[in-house]
Amino acid sequence: MLTVEKIGGTSMSALAEVIDNIICYNRTAAEFGNRVFVVSAFSGVTNRLLENKKTKAPGVYHKLANGEDYHEAIAEMGTYLRGLNHQYAHLGLEIQKADDFIDAHIAKALSYLESATTMLASGYLNEGILLAAREILASIGETHSGYVLASILQQRGMPAKFIDLAGFDDRRALTISERISDAFKDVDLESCVCIATGYAKGTEGIMREFDRGYSEVTFSKIAEILKPQEAIIHKEYHLSTADPALVGIENVQPVGNTNYDIADQLADVGMEAIHPKAAKPLEMGGIHLRIKNTFEPAHPGTLITRDYVSKIKRVEVITGSEQQLLIDIYDPRMTGNVGSDLQIMQLFYTHGISYTFKVTSANSISIVIWESDFKPGLIDDLQLQFEKVTTEPVAMVCLLGTNMDQPGLLAKAATALAKAEINIISAGVAKGKVNIQFLVARDQFKNAIVALNKAVG
Repeated sequence: MLTVEKIGGTSMSALAEVIDNIICYNRTAAEFGNRVFVVSAFSGVTNRLLENKKTKAPGVYHKLANGEDYHEAIAEMGTYLRGLNHQYAHLGLEIQKADDFIDAHIAKALSYLESATTMLASGYLNEGILLAAREILASIGETHSGYVLASILQQRGMPAKFIDLAGFDDRRALTISERISDAFKDVDLESCVCIATGYAKGTEGIMREFDRGYSEVTFSKIAEILKPQEAIIHKEYHLSTADPALVGIENVQPVGNTNYDIADQLADVGMEAIHPKAAKPLEMGGIHLRIKNTFEPAHPGTLITRDYVSKIKRVEVITGSEQQLLIDIYDPRMTGNVGSDLQIMQLFYTHGISYTFKVTSANSISIVIWESDFKPGLIDDLQLQFEKVTTEPVAMVCLLGTNMDQPGLLAKAATALAKAEINIISAGVAKGKVNIQFLVARDQFKNAIVALNKAVG
């Protein structure tokens, strides 16, 4: 059975467990084939190359983009990656070869970046060059981790093949899909285990639309082209019925089965099993997706399919986010006025902001967005057209499930929140009843998750 599998950065940094729990687990030497592993950079590497994903602390890219001297920073990057090489010497990595490989790769990247900064200095090009520089830097992390893992496996006598999709030495103008097809066209998948970079070079630029989610796009496109029986994502945790950090590990269990619709609902509140746009090719292609815990290899994990619906009525996941912002637009002229909602949506479109929740009354429309997407210009434009616009930081808690259409569930959930003295700012449920949403005050987010987990989880 051919599988395409993705290994995240945190898991990659536990390389011994990746080899023992994922690649070699329960397999003989004759069973290593028919597996393609798409690897992320080691944990923290892309943060240093670009910027910290959470804190936004600048990396090498921001020095280049701001016209600062980035040479010392990229030299330090080389030192850091060589240090990682030494951490994996005990696994069989040939240190000198690995160091020479990354030194040569960084030297080539530096030559490209110097050409890019020369063009920037000319003043004729800007945005396109910066995007190219961002792609060049991002690719370094996955090329390094992919080389290290493939080299260790080869040293252990395993039939491992390194598939470097970064295209550093390839000047051909290929799309991402063309590059992937070209890289795999002569590979005998049955006879080897492939280690492919999570970054893939293409004429469309993989980071233009997905930025830091690019490794999932590569994973999805490889699966779309190779058509495996199953796609697998290995994470450092299970996809669970609730966040164990909030409700306690003893009060959750892994989600056994769900469908792609629920995966989309999860992504909408930041609990990504997979990015929705990366999931679509798998869903449309009828490829099953499995989420597994790197550190519990015997556990089957969560199987996500296109058509799964629970045979019993139940809540599958309780989740949410405390990083939401409620925008309330009020105007007494809305009543009976066709087009108020259209006016608002056109402004959201103009500012490039999507929403996660919307509810209306006669004279108001309340919309929830990610706080990180907030742009003051949107509020200014709304205030020009409507009488009163207010904003309020909120949290959203959700009940998700493939079969939740049962009498009394909404009342039961609302009662649980009331008993915990949590006020519901707003609530919503679409006809499909796969997602029941409650807006609550931010400081009540954890209590709301706990209360709902006790009552309906």
